[in-house]
Amino acid sequence: MRHADEYKRPVILRVWGACLGMHLRAWAVMFLLVVGPLGAAPTVARAEITLTFGTYAADKPTETVRQYHPFLSFLADRLTERLGKTVTIKMVIAKEYEEGIRQLTAGEVDFARFGPASYVIAKAINPLIQIVAMESKEGQKQFKGVIVVHRDSPIVSLQELSGQSFAFGDELSTIGRYLAQAQLLEAGISGTDLKTFDYLGRHDLVGVAVGAGKYTAGALKESTFKTLVANGVEIRILSSFDNVTKPWLASADLDPSTLQAMRDVMFASQNEEIVRRISKNGFLVGEDADYDLIRVAIDQSRRF
Repeated sequence: MRHADEYKRPVILRVWGACLGMHLRAWAVMFLLVVGPLGAAPTVARAEITLTFGTYAADKPTETVRQYHPFLSFLADRLTERLGKTVTIKMVIAKEYEEGIRQLTAGEVDFARFGPASYVIAKAINPLIQIVAMESKEGQKQFKGVIVVHRDSPIVSLQELSGQSFAFGDELSTIGRYLAQAQLLEAGISGTDLKTFDYLGRHDLVGVAVGAGKYTAGALKESTFKTLVANGVEIRILSSFDNVTKPWLASADLDPSTLQAMRDVMFASQNEEIVRRISKNGFLVGEDADYDLIRVAIDQSRRF
């Protein structure tokens, strides 16, 4: 079995952008990562398949590249073996959730990894999108989102956030918006009950803003919370809530044989150890109904 480091091949990374002083929503930044099969001999003529993987930057784009590169390299290698064709995977990171959703629903990317809310929205736009697999979190399909306050804050309940400021993530974020707003509504707090609230985009930006005292509270992933605390950001958990693990999705146009090959690789028992080692997640069979929890939260957020 190959060691995970063998899949850390050179990355071709291109960045598009203009007018960095402009508002983020006025331009799109995309990172293009190109990975191909290990040991492919360029002098040997064989059929080729180029796939484009899409996602968006919930954390720093550089961290997103670091996270995905090893697994995409592994996947390209295994797909090459199964399909008998040289498979190359390009990675496109959209700056914002909305652009990532548009790319998948329009067929500009072949497969993608989204947050649950983005999947629900994309599925409503294009019902032919399919779930390739769901990520496993210690064998389960759920993990935690958190609402945090400053480490020294006297606030001990969600109800005490009435009249305070709140930092949400992206406007299409599962944890950063929909589930957090559902939690606040259950505590009797709507948008009009807050002094102010803003959408900051990435989870790490939310945590840093709360730690700096710019907002009373904010919503982010538990894993990002732990990373920020380890790096000295002064925040603590006020409340936690369940979220569904992320789905890997196939566009409506992805060739069925390639889709099946992906599932074979992700679910193969002989791949379990290396999949966990290089992606930090195993995979589980996913169904559309697994995301009904998120549909409810999206519906609830309309009252916020």
